[in-house]
Amino acid sequence: MPKNPPARPRAARAAPKPQPNPRIRPGSRSGVAPRRIVMFAYPSVQILDVTGPLEVFARTTRWLKDNRDYPGDAYSVEILSLKKGPFRVSSGLRLYADHGYQEVGRGIDTLLVAGGVGVREYHKDPGILRWLKQQSTHVRRMASVCTGAFFLAEAGLLDGRRATTHWNDCDTLARTYPRVNVEPDTIYVQEGSIYTSAGVTAGIDLALAMVEDDHGRDVALAVARALVVFLRRPGGQAQFSAQLAVQFAEHEPLRELQAYILEHPGDDLSVETLARRLSMSPRNFARVFTAELAVTPARFVTSARVETARRLLEESSEDLETICRMSGLCSLESMRRAFLRWVGTPPGQYRERFSRHSVPGGATAGGTSRTRSRP
Repeated sequence: MPKNPPARPRAARAAPKPQPNPRIRPGSRSGVAPRRIVMFAYPSVQILDVTGPLEVFARTTRWLKDNRDYPGDAYSVEILSLKKGPFRVSSGLRLYADHGYQEVGRGIDTLLVAGGVGVREYHKDPGILRWLKQQSTHVRRMASVCTGAFFLAEAGLLDGRRATTHWNDCDTLARTYPRVNVEPDTIYVQEGSIYTSAGVTAGIDLALAMVEDDHGRDVALAVARALVVFLRRPGGQAQFSAQLAVQFAEHEPLRELQAYILEHPGDDLSVETLARRLSMSPRNFARVFTAELAVTPARFVTSARVETARRLLEESSEDLETICRMSGLCSLESMRRAFLRWVGTPPGQYRERFSRHSVPGGATAGGTSRTRSRP
């Protein structure tokens, strides 16, 4: 009998094609695309709003390559404007836009919108607003720097959210957009994927916070040191430190008194004592001080003491009792109440979050002693 013919081999199933990874960049050393950081700017923009945050991301990329052997670029940075090419900023200098905003669709990781005097002309532009709304559904993060918040507010992206902007424009933002919960005393605010920052250099604080979220506190701290800035003026802290308030006193005697308060926070700084230094009655002194500085003497003294305690918590390894005494806050309970009111967090937790030193003895006031790498 004839032998049965050999069975035909079954065709092997084709292996399923791997799905493309959206972060893959062909030809890159690591195969992982950098996070695309895009700054939207326009004529008469504030140049520091643009270059400050972008430099943070660019410096982070360099630091990771030099110190962590990071494969490829962590970030790419670019500027978008009304159209591709050069445009003049408020200082008279020129920036160069890599693309017009209408040329860019998906693919942005973080979109930042800068502020400046040009906001008045462009923040109601229908094309820009439509593009921002579309991008808000695609990007991982969207942020405004300074008065760039007016673009986001006009687009409705801040409705029902907390937000901030330059201190001089907070009232206008709140009045024009009543659905926005404006926080005038913060450096930056994060509400989900939407961020807003205070004026000008606060954009650097915001960018460092984003780097910290992406790569951890150690990297963000190293980048801050390279840029010779503090790692963080925390969101929730007043935009103006008590030291900066000295600049606002017009008359020399009050300026000198403010400087004395800042330099001697642990002294007796009652209204009666301060009035005697200016040879005034307590009642008249309080009236003149409040009229010129728009803050009562007691409130200014408290702000100076909290500022001193805050700085000591960040920069020294003194225990809380010593810091309480040096700052003039009388008792640990008084310091705790003052921090909750002015900073929004108790001193122990503040030190845990922002100290450059280990917490001495594990003692805290209203917080824990565990060291965290991220807030």
